[in-house]
Amino acid sequence: MRGKAIVLCENCVFSNVGAIAEHGWSVYIESDQGNFLFDTGQGRAIINNAQYFNKNLSIIQGIMISHHHCDHTGGLLSVLEQVGKVNVYAHPDLFKNSYTIDEGKEKNIGIPFRQEILESRGAQFKFNTSWREIVPDLMLSGEIPRLTEFEKGSKKFLLKTGEGYIQDLIFDDQTLIVNTEKGLIIILGCSHSGIINIINHIIDKTGQNHIRAIIGGTHLGPASAETKEKTIQALKKYDIEKIGVSHCTGLETSMQLFREFGDRFFFCNVGTEIEI
Repeated sequence: MRGKAIVLCENCVFSNVGAIAEHGWSVYIESDQGNFLFDTGQGRAIINNAQYFNKNLSIIQGIMISHHHCDHTGGLLSVLEQVGKVNVYAHPDLFKNSYTIDEGKEKNIGIPFRQEILESRGAQFKFNTSWREIVPDLMLSGEIPRLTEFEKGSKKFLLKTGEGYIQDLIFDDQTLIVNTEKGLIIILGCSHSGIINIINHIIDKTGQNHIRAIIGGTHLGPASAETKEKTIQALKKYDIEKIGVSHCTGLETSMQLFREFGDRFFFCNVGTEIEI
């Protein structure tokens, strides 16, 4: 696959005056296999930023959703109003109700739209739990095996049961993989499964060890110091050309990664382009 990917939604924007930032994530992919969108941010930035960067949402051939959280799905309705009928690839847990508890108050953090509303606006849902090829050289990871001992996930994400709240392990966490002539490009959502688990799964599925670039959220921002350290040390063992973290990585962890990876590190904010 050849083309480029551009970040439309992310927590920060620098020199692109007119683009806006939000706590969210979305990447527009232009390729010789068609144009696609991975995640949609919270919904406040995606239309503005798509117009600012001259990215035509009406011609995308598919939307891939990393997981159900509102900072990745909140712009879906607005995008559908631009494109109309389109395949939306996601895990079947997309519409589950999940929560956080803040100062004793329950907050629903899932997708803010009902399935039937989105379908009435053109969404044609294609659900998967395992590895899925969207078009040649563009794949969704499916569920990620949780094999490392140090990537346990956050206990603040909750599901409600008849017996009370339980930890949401976010099995719907998916990653987008682009296979290029120069190596793999891994586009993370939030890495709720653990970035090391994700990389191992992708290498196992593709048989490729060379990673041209990793971009996206690592969810190391709120992780423990031990998890951060073990993750960073594990990352150094892979054949990674470039690593551009963002969104839920946190500035402190980003600086740790910069110290370890040097000029292989870059900050992946609104407007960042990656050649694919």
